Amino acid sequence: MVLNMVKVNVGEILKEKKRSKYWLCNQMQITMHNLNKVILGETKSISFKYIHDFCKYLECTPNDLFSVEIEENEEEY
Repeated sequence: MVLNMVKVNVGEILKEKKRSKYWLCNQMQITMHNLNKVILGETKSISFKYIHDFCKYLECTPNDLFSVEIEENEEEY
């Protein structure tokens, strides 16, 4: 079975831009807890406002922000 997972690349982009999570939280007016949940992939959805703000403050596009990871799982259901 092939599983497609959408990955949010905020952590990688922050490193590339040499910015901190603290800086991004202040810019976006969100808590560190919520930002960490996004970075760790622990969210089920992300609002369009967050996507807009990520792109605005990280100077990237939604295409940079998201990637699809394909995993092959040997288990059959």
